[in-house]
Amino acid sequence: MKLSQLFTKTQKQDPRDEESKGARLLVRAGFVHKEVAGVYSWLPLGFIVLRNIEQIVREEMNALGASELQMTTLQPKDIWEQTDRWSDKAIDVWFKTKLHNGTELGLAPTHEEPMTAIVREYAQSYKDLPILAYQFQWKMRNELRAKSGVMRGREFRMKDLYSFAATQEQHDKIYAQVKATYERIYERLGIGKDTLYTYASGGMFSRFSHEFQTILEVGEDVIHIDDKRHVAVNEELTDDKEALAEAGLNDSKLRSANAAEVGNIFPLGTKYSEALGATFTDEDGMVHPMIMGSYGIGVSRLVGVLAEYFSDDSGLVWPEAVAPAKIHIVQIGDKTEVATAAEKIYADLEKAGISVLFDDRDLSAGAKFADADLIGCPTRVTVSEKTLAKQSAEVKHRMEENAKLIDLSKLTTTFTS
Repeated sequence: MKLSQLFTKTQKQDPRDEESKGARLLVRAGFVHKEVAGVYSWLPLGFIVLRNIEQIVREEMNALGASELQMTTLQPKDIWEQTDRWSDKAIDVWFKTKLHNGTELGLAPTHEEPMTAIVREYAQSYKDLPILAYQFQWKMRNELRAKSGVMRGREFRMKDLYSFAATQEQHDKIYAQVKATYERIYERLGIGKDTLYTYASGGMFSRFSHEFQTILEVGEDVIHIDDKRHVAVNEELTDDKEALAEAGLNDSKLRSANAAEVGNIFPLGTKYSEALGATFTDEDGMVHPMIMGSYGIGVSRLVGVLAEYFSDDSGLVWPEAVAPAKIHIVQIGDKTEVATAAEKIYADLEKAGISVLFDDRDLSAGAKFADADLIGCPTRVTVSEKTLAKQSAEVKHRMEENAKLIDLSKLTTTFTS
């Protein structure tokens, strides 16, 4: 991508209505555009980051053996009434609308009901189970207070996975596999060391649900951490001594920290399968409700978390796995030989399958370097008269102070070897 062809521009000043550093940087760097509080458009660079995170999650879901599908945002009233979740008292974040004929519809805040209704049409025997199905979906939730930019939105992108099992043993095995899969995802995103498996209230379904919480100063939650075991408990459970004992945690040995939730996994039992008639016949001909699990990752929320986690005073510092591009080429000056050399580097890197942002705009070196730091690609490659005099380009990694000259003939292989 050439920056001269990109319609967005960076901003020098922080937006006045964003509280967190990450949110301010995402707006300034031209990754998102705020429509109203909690609702953002994803601009080209931000959309690339969002898709890169999504692809990591997709690869891990597929490796788990889950099937991807796409469910609807518009939801019929009846299936939600069957589980007693249509009323605003049951789910207080509903957005609802009506067809011209008066039929009520909801904009799905989650998808347990529709997924269960779909599965019951295709699975009737224990031989059909287990089933794991997932989607990436824009969720709509009428949050009382949207804050921290894309970290808590009213419209947000989520990966939700649902499991359907014949036995508790089968469900427990899936649950453990998803836990391990989530841990791999956070490792790949670069936040594994500060993301903890966290015990939280299980509500009506079980003793516990489990969250994945990333230690973050602006995080909305407070967690209490067992550093030795690399697990934590949400503050809501710290007064429950019985729950702490069951989780194997000693409150006196825990340290507290602010954290942002980046995923959750819930054992659902048979609440939805019983209400919606998702049953199967076992080997003996007996009919049972399926045992369910729900597993979420807020993909758009992760963009905000990573922007907070990987940033400095100059801007964003994306890990290579999710960055809008691996290389940011900066062309200094408009001399023909400089432009020709920069274009060749751009073409060679793209041909080698390396993602590139090419700053070919008619701006000063200082403005281009400032934008490169703000946008936050892992590596900057500068081409100028000075570097060409040595048949080289200057290479600087975003988090390193010093740059080094690399011979033009070796530049592409430096990034592919």
